[in-house]
Amino acid sequence: MTFNILSILPILVLAGFGMIVLLVDVLSSRKLGGKNFLAYISLIGIITAAILTKNSTSTTLFSFSETIIIDNYSLFFNFIFLLSTGLIIMISHSYIKREEINYGEYYALILFSTIGMMLMASGADLLNIYIGLEVMSISIYILTGFKRSKLISNEASLKYFLLGAFATGFLLFGISIIYGTTGTINLNQIACFIAEKGGKSDPLMLMGMGLIIIGLGFKVASVPFHAWVPDVYEGAPTAVTAFMSVGPKAAGFAVFLRIFLTAFGSIHYEWQKIIYILAILTMTTGNIIAIAQVNIKRMLAYSSIAHAGYLLIALVADNNMGVSGTLFYVLSYTFMNIGAFAIVIILSQKGDEFIQINDYAGLGLKHPLLAIAMSIFMLSMAGVPPTAGFVGKFYIFSAAIKSGYIGLAIIGVINAVISVYYYLRIMVIMYMKEPSREFSPLTISPLIIAAIVISVIGTLQLGIFPSKVMEMAQQSILILK
Repeated sequence: MTFNILSILPILVLAGFGMIVLLVDVLSSRKLGGKNFLAYISLIGIITAAILTKNSTSTTLFSFSETIIIDNYSLFFNFIFLLSTGLIIMISHSYIKREEINYGEYYALILFSTIGMMLMASGADLLNIYIGLEVMSISIYILTGFKRSKLISNEASLKYFLLGAFATGFLLFGISIIYGTTGTINLNQIACFIAEKGGKSDPLMLMGMGLIIIGLGFKVASVPFHAWVPDVYEGAPTAVTAFMSVGPKAAGFAVFLRIFLTAFGSIHYEWQKIIYILAILTMTTGNIIAIAQVNIKRMLAYSSIAHAGYLLIALVADNNMGVSGTLFYVLSYTFMNIGAFAIVIILSQKGDEFIQINDYAGLGLKHPLLAIAMSIFMLSMAGVPPTAGFVGKFYIFSAAIKSGYIGLAIIGVINAVISVYYYLRIMVIMYMKEPSREFSPLTISPLIIAAIVISVIGTLQLGIFPSKVMEMAQQSILILK
């Protein structure tokens, strides 16, 4: 039995800092502003975990009876999780004080949720993946309803919890069926079992895969498992919405790729058809409904659904370019999506959030730097060069063409063109319409400005100089293929 505690040292560090935050929260005085430095303690935890992750072994390491795998793939995703969490903490610092929800458990729950994501990416068996998923999900259920005095936040939390628990039931049932069929929950052993049968599957195996697709489809917000997304995104605190739109989605795709390329890779012809249909439905539904939205949080919610559809194209392609393109795209999406939500937070005031798209009329005149940053994020989401979104879409669509899915790539390009309308609409409103309301004087935290600057730099650098990160992504996926 292998038991290497160093393999999960970054996770232990995050757990330790999460408990430190809770302890400091209890001991500090609210009147003296003792809660204000909890964000900095959390950021120190994130930076420490990132340093330990960087210093992790570059070779593949199995630990805890082969339930944990530390490889370049998991390390790449861990950096994405830590990056997104760090940016979320930076944009949350002033936001939760303004909204009077400045409680220590906010930061602790974010750190614990990140632990769940890291467990998911490092999971070498289905049970460990499930445990990580639940640690992540339960934390986010609570964060969604963190505005306890707001009915819409409570409603969003309840919807997310009930539907999430239902989806988890499908996932567990699928894991149970796979175990009953193969006699194991270890991903490599499942792959060996299928190989011993000559790469053939039976009806129970297909049923188990189908149920796992349903469970994971809910987490990545693919159609038809997406109904919770707009209501939950709208009702949750804006900083939490930014968090759940990036971290959990990245973790969901990390698991999707790990399970279906490692365990079920030899029977890809069985599940590719399903994912093919889901990809088309997801990106088309997300883009078309996003056009009709007047609420920016709901628009970004349907945009998030559409981006999940693009990422599913890479899973269908099932080649090195597609998988590495997924890692690149998730990193790109982290910068541009969190940056967009940071702009929303800056412009909002207590009890008066800028959530209507028309509220941004005249922003280009009143706050030109914020308008420029928002424009960069919108152009990247639309896939306009020279931004990260363009390069990410290029890799994914190229992967589909390389695998012979030319029709799917064409549908993806058409959807990308459709999305240009509602992304550019925000830019038109910012620069070409008179203000429909007064812009209040802005009190901007240095942390949120730093988060926006990092997001802008990341979005442009990945668009102009993508080769180095793409090379790292290609090195990260060798164990899967």
